[in-house]
Amino acid sequence: MADSEPKIKILSDNRKARFDYHLLDRFEAGISLEGTEVKAARTGKLQLRDGCAEIVNGEAWLVNVHISQYSHASSFNHDPERRRKLLLHRREIDKLQHKTREKGLTLVPTKVYLKAGKIKCEIAIAKGKRKYDKREAIKTREKDAEARAAMRRHAQ
Repeated sequence: MADSEPKIKILSDNRKARFDYHLLDRFEAGISLEGTEVKAARTGKLQLRDGCAEIVNGEAWLVNVHISQYSHASSFNHDPERRRKLLLHRREIDKLQHKTREKGLTLVPTKVYLKAGKIKCEIAIAKGKRKYDKREAIKTREKDAEARAAMRRHAQ
């Protein structure tokens, strides 16, 4: 019995984005990569932490995403910090451009994954959290951890 959903293997996850931003709407985009970038990404050698996406001249670009150089490549290796084009439909690009013109909204890459043999990037429209929002998130995470620990102690 075959699944209709293709298997997804997460190559990189930007957990800091969930801490620093309220993620509002998510989009799946393809990434235009060079050969050595694909090889390096498949081995998990990419970092989304400081990355962002931007719309320039009607095209979506992934900026500040670091894909390390592929170790088995010759002198034809790629630039780790280059801008990479995101592959989206025109109406999605227009929607993203319209949303990011609003005050305080930005585009953040949340994860890069392998889906049906293709490398995809999930980008999210995000609104930055204030310092007190971050403190509140830490408090709720600690309370949840304490509650789980108490439940485990009670179950024994």
